[in-house]
Amino acid sequence: MHVATTRRHYVGKDGTERHYETHLLRRSLRDGTKVRNETLANLSHLPEEIIDAIRAGLAGKTLVVAGEGFELTRALPHGHVAAVATMAKTLGLRDLLGPACKERDIAYALVLARVVHPRPKLATTKWWGDTTLASDLGIEDVGTDEVYAAMDWLVERQGAIETVLARRHLEKAANPSALAYFDLSSSWVEGTHNELAARGYSRDKKRGLAQIEYGLLTDKDGRPVAVEVFPGNTADPSAFISIVDTIRTRFHLDRLVMVGDRGMITSARITALREVGDLGWLTCLRAPQIAALARGDGPLQLSLFDEADLAEFTHPDYPGERLVACRNPLLAEERRRKRAELLAATEEALLPIITAVEQGRLVGAEKIGLRLGKVINKRKMAKHFEVSITDTTLAVTRKQASIDREAALDGIYVLRTTIGNAQLDAPGVVSAYKDLSHVERDFRHIKVDDIDLRPIHHRLEARVRAHVLICMLAAYVVWHLREALAPLTFADEAPPARNNPVAPAVASLGARAKAATKRNAAGDDVRGFRELLDHLGTLTRNTMKVTTGTTSEFQMLATPTPIQRQVFELLGTPVPLRLS
Repeated sequence: MHVATTRRHYVGKDGTERHYETHLLRRSLRDGTKVRNETLANLSHLPEEIIDAIRAGLAGKTLVVAGEGFELTRALPHGHVAAVATMAKTLGLRDLLGPACKERDIAYALVLARVVHPRPKLATTKWWGDTTLASDLGIEDVGTDEVYAAMDWLVERQGAIETVLARRHLEKAANPSALAYFDLSSSWVEGTHNELAARGYSRDKKRGLAQIEYGLLTDKDGRPVAVEVFPGNTADPSAFISIVDTIRTRFHLDRLVMVGDRGMITSARITALREVGDLGWLTCLRAPQIAALARGDGPLQLSLFDEADLAEFTHPDYPGERLVACRNPLLAEERRRKRAELLAATEEALLPIITAVEQGRLVGAEKIGLRLGKVINKRKMAKHFEVSITDTTLAVTRKQASIDREAALDGIYVLRTTIGNAQLDAPGVVSAYKDLSHVERDFRHIKVDDIDLRPIHHRLEARVRAHVLICMLAAYVVWHLREALAPLTFADEAPPARNNPVAPAVASLGARAKAATKRNAAGDDVRGFRELLDHLGTLTRNTMKVTTGTTSEFQMLATPTPIQRQVFELLGTPVPLRLS
């Protein structure tokens, strides 16, 4: 039996169009070689939903009462891990980690989890069971011992992983500018038995705490390529020596130009690079070196900046190098303001000591000197004060000549490089150096915004290195995710080219409009990157159980919101039901 539907329409003499629809319940009979249809009932008077139900029932479908027949047995957050896994698949991350094995699956899950929900390893193993990550990767019952074994496996693969990334992003085909960027950061350590922990200069402003340090190597655009971990008291130049050795002996790359700040690439390190002969450099001179160039009739004179904010020259002290001097008026004004505040704050701090000496409450040149020493250089301003101490007197006066000499160079910095004119002109050299900000942005994402590397809870050196490697790989995925999802975040999709490379960067009109309206050019809502991942997490994968005489189950995705759908369109794929 079946339901046959016929449709007719007529146009009356008055021009009115009428539509008729007839639904007949029929059965088919064979009469010899012919098939006849016998009408059993006219269903046209029944409601449309009843007719649809009869048609579905005759087609062999099982019908259930609305609100009955299905049970939602489990709803797991899926959208965020699906988006991250999609990007990881595009990047070939799983194959990059190594050959297929249980350790690789766990390490892969640790990287994905670090992007979506950065937490300590024990908390991570609890969290991923409440998402589709654990079931799809087959790691539901993985404990911390297996996680640590996977970390040990991963750190042994670090050299091979980074070699592939270096070839992918630093070789000539992908890196025609031949620039490689390196910078150092630190993170404090929890506990007292970390094998790499030591006290050193804390970039996290955590004075008095032991720390580890790690250097990040990136390409020109800031893609993480390699990371090295050092004891917490390692100086920048020592870290630089290590990464240069890695580039030459492990990555087998040459003809690169290393870009780093003046604390990283020192004169001693440049001497070492000269001996190597196949690596160039781009860095900045220190203040005493700049002052030496400006002294007397030296080449660095303020008249250089009468018509432009940058000027190029050479000097015998820097053979084979180009020197590019830049003057940023805004930076000059900021340094004047800050110096004035520090001088005033130092004088205010010294006033109680001077008063105590004048009132006779503090006597003796040695005692006065000890008390003075604790205060006068707290803000690094002792160089600008003349001090005279006797057993009963203390006089502190400003060295105005010293202040004026320093102020004359405010806002001036000088770059030194081996990059030839044919490769980059002077503005290009300045722009290339300023791209160090991309590494600083990576550190911000790794430490604060996305990956939450700090603090370090592991004790063993291999585990610390594995933890930092996982964070670096997560940052690699985040870099590409942020690029792909820029239209739905506040990211500046098309930063304007600078007419003056010395001037501060400015946001494009599109980025300013997004910040003001919270919408992109298409009128879609925009969010912060982390908020966008959280929104993706509301897209669940649901396990449905059929309760009408059967125990079968099936999985279905919740209907994506328009923003969630756009995310996967930007990633070039439909929302996957399972992580691949």
